[in-house]
Amino acid sequence: MSHTWWRGAAIYQVYLRSFADGNGDGVGDLAGLRSRLPYLKDLGVDAVWLNPWYPSPMADGGYDVADYRGIEPVFGTLGEAERFIAEAHELDIKVIIDVVPNHSSTESDWFKEALANPAARDRFWFRDEPNDWQSIFGGPAWTQVPDGQWYLHLFAPEQPDFNWDNPEVHREFEDVLRFWLDRGVDGVRIDSAALLVKSDTAYEDLDPVHDVYRRWRQVAEEYDERVLIGELWLADQERFARYLRPDELHTAFNFDFLACPWDPDELRRVIDLTLATHAPVGAPPTWVLSNHDVTRPVTRYGRSDTSFAHGGALHGVPSDPELGYRRARAAALLAMALPGGLYVYQGEELGLPEVEDLPDELRQDPMYARSGGANPGRDGCRVPLPWSGDEPPFGFGGSRPWLPQPESWRKLTAESQLADLDSMLNLYRHGLRLRREHLGDGTLTWLPAAERVLAFTRDTGVTCVTNLGTETVPLPDGVVLLASGGLEDGALPPDTTAWVR
Repeated sequence: MSHTWWRGAAIYQVYLRSFADGNGDGVGDLAGLRSRLPYLKDLGVDAVWLNPWYPSPMADGGYDVADYRGIEPVFGTLGEAERFIAEAHELDIKVIIDVVPNHSSTESDWFKEALANPAARDRFWFRDEPNDWQSIFGGPAWTQVPDGQWYLHLFAPEQPDFNWDNPEVHREFEDVLRFWLDRGVDGVRIDSAALLVKSDTAYEDLDPVHDVYRRWRQVAEEYDERVLIGELWLADQERFARYLRPDELHTAFNFDFLACPWDPDELRRVIDLTLATHAPVGAPPTWVLSNHDVTRPVTRYGRSDTSFAHGGALHGVPSDPELGYRRARAAALLAMALPGGLYVYQGEELGLPEVEDLPDELRQDPMYARSGGANPGRDGCRVPLPWSGDEPPFGFGGSRPWLPQPESWRKLTAESQLADLDSMLNLYRHGLRLRREHLGDGTLTWLPAAERVLAFTRDTGVTCVTNLGTETVPLPDGVVLLASGGLEDGALPPDTTAWVR
């Protein structure tokens, strides 16, 4: 791959706890991931992004980091992480890891020192009196310590926010970046990237945060072919684009596309806005349908309201599984055909639905506890993957995964889908193969189309047509490379995407 491999890469997100269990304790780990690298190679992805794998009390699924230079013992060892990186590279798969710079863990050495010695508190956001900020997870964003001071946690109380006015914090994270880049990781995804710098009145998207990423870009440029990826939930596209200037981050997640309803006008608007936002700064767009924080597409697209918003308001709302499955297939090919990078969240390629009937006592997401159960949290999209067999744990490993899998997943295992040429898994395998050959980075040109139909041609000559209407529509002349569903006498049925050349 060239030094700009990330511009058109297909990146597979691994939520390590739920991917594959190699030692039989019910929790996914590096041994399980390493054993499934051939699966990822055959799937056709260019890179793997791992959610945090650091030592952590797991108050927020690993996003409460106790040590940024180690590996959570449940997942494996640092040596095993290094072997994973090497083995992935042998298969031409890049490795991207999470860095969590907004907050730490109350179990970190720095925070323990801050509790014991008030003179060491400047690394965090301590105050004598709290303001009225609320936690993103619900409830107050401040917790009082025994001597009366309060510390800020925009997320869970176990996740104290760093004070980025302190130069020591800057030096620490530059060293963390080098620690992992020296070990061969090809990039980092930056959690909550717009929240680092704070004032007494605001904590999102403050101008000094760009100085952080300018310095990080300088660090990344010390190495070959490394990429910085931002998690940025910003409504203002002009401000979003500022993070992607040539001396800052290389790329960022496209949450507007992820949250967009299954509606041709809205999708066209978001695609156009995305392309217009990225063009002036020369950054490639990204296209994301799901991740570890959002409702799975098969469930979301089967609802009357197909948009996504945090808060769990749609939890339990009826979903038509057949409709959702058909639309998820069409959305997958639409996303793969767009110019730029692509993210695939584990299980998306299997067509897994959201698991909405988890027993309350097994839910682990702090959003559930902090909201008093009003928000069910994100555990439903984090249920361990089904690999093989006819009953749980479906080849995941062990006898009892950390979250239970539905019995109905016997039809969705990777093993059973590999044998079915029309399965979701084989759609992804075929689509990603063709994408690498014909699509990825580049440009598109919109074509005239019937009402509720999206049609565009890529610069490589491939035309993508998505029918979001209720009537079958004709396809342009050419060879159909791939379709998300069966055609009707050569025409495109509703909720179906086809690629034509």
